[in-house]
Amino acid sequence: MTDPISLPLSGVRVLDLTRALAGPFCTMILGDLGADVIKVEPAGGDMIREWGPFDRGTSAYYLSGNRNKRGIAVNFRDPAALDLLRELAGSCDVVVENFRAGAMEAMGLAYETLAAANPRLIYASVTGFGRTGPASGRPGFDQIAQGYSGLMSVTGSAESGPVRVGVAIGDQTAGMWCAIGVLAAIAERHTTGRGRRVETSLLAGLVGLMSVQAQRYLSLGEVPALAGNTHPVIAPYGVFETGDGPLNIAPATAEMWKRLCDVLELQQLVDDPRYATNAARMERRVELKAIIEAKLKERSRREWSERLLAADIPAGPINNLADVFGDEQVIHSRLVEEMQHTQLGAIRQVGSPVTFDGRLGGSIRRAPPVLGEHTFEVLREHGYAQRDLEALARKGVVVQHAQGASA
Repeated sequence: MTDPISLPLSGVRVLDLTRALAGPFCTMILGDLGADVIKVEPAGGDMIREWGPFDRGTSAYYLSGNRNKRGIAVNFRDPAALDLLRELAGSCDVVVENFRAGAMEAMGLAYETLAAANPRLIYASVTGFGRTGPASGRPGFDQIAQGYSGLMSVTGSAESGPVRVGVAIGDQTAGMWCAIGVLAAIAERHTTGRGRRVETSLLAGLVGLMSVQAQRYLSLGEVPALAGNTHPVIAPYGVFETGDGPLNIAPATAEMWKRLCDVLELQQLVDDPRYATNAARMERRVELKAIIEAKLKERSRREWSERLLAADIPAGPINNLADVFGDEQVIHSRLVEEMQHTQLGAIRQVGSPVTFDGRLGGSIRRAPPVLGEHTFEVLREHGYAQRDLEALARKGVVVQHAQGASA
């Protein structure tokens, strides 16, 4: 396992007041980078703990977004618990929250309140549509954001209609943007000595990903249509059927197009004015795909992959997750790590995709915490005596996991 001292955010403490997926994904990234993330849950637990599927009663959704955190649980309805959170915020570098607009203010945890007591505090918020504006009060759910942002309007085919991305890309993108903002604020604080407020939303995060599709509209007034598995501006480029199934092929340059024609023994297409330029190929992409697939169906995906890669033409399979986790490159990159979970024992998880100094794997220092696993541990670090902690637990102000009561 990687020594936490060697990680860039070692020594940074994050008070994680997030739930569900977007906020926890942000704080998980910060934890992966070495921060001490204190995940605060209500006494009944983060709502995501109720989302299936379940591994022996534990949500796989929860497991996927909460590694490298210490967990405490408090009764958010108790003023004493809110006082405790304000105290914790006073000694933290970063607070991250994704409550609905007005909730943090109602609990006395607003940016202005916490920053007044701790001017170095970086206060990060993730909302569904933004903290202000006509849609600011709407609840933030990933699929709603995927549709609202325009992402679904370019995802899918004429046959399928608009299709959501197969993971919660709105939540996770917002979490990544938020983490980037926090990292920038930490860097700035080294110069100014002060924190600042960082904000993003599911809507802003996805609009920020629209890239060339957005620029097509902004520059040319074009409204991009569903393109299915073909590239919106390059042809041929996309999914093609071979003798035993689909294969991704991405000849992105004119030279790659010529090499593709050589590999497929379709050299006559190179000088054919109907296919000589990318613009011409785009106009005839349907008929060109049929010509290419007629050749590809003579051999298997594996054979074509080998031939195409040997000619330096990007190509690759469409893997399912069993394929992915059995792949030699994925295994070599140590993208799956094993750790000990308090209740489940040994579990495997996808680790951080970021490496430092070429070191593969070892990104997971802590398994996702069970509810209240580190409540007493964290509060003891803030000067609470054991008898005081036990009294808070008896009153229901905090929750301490039974197995960790004496930890």
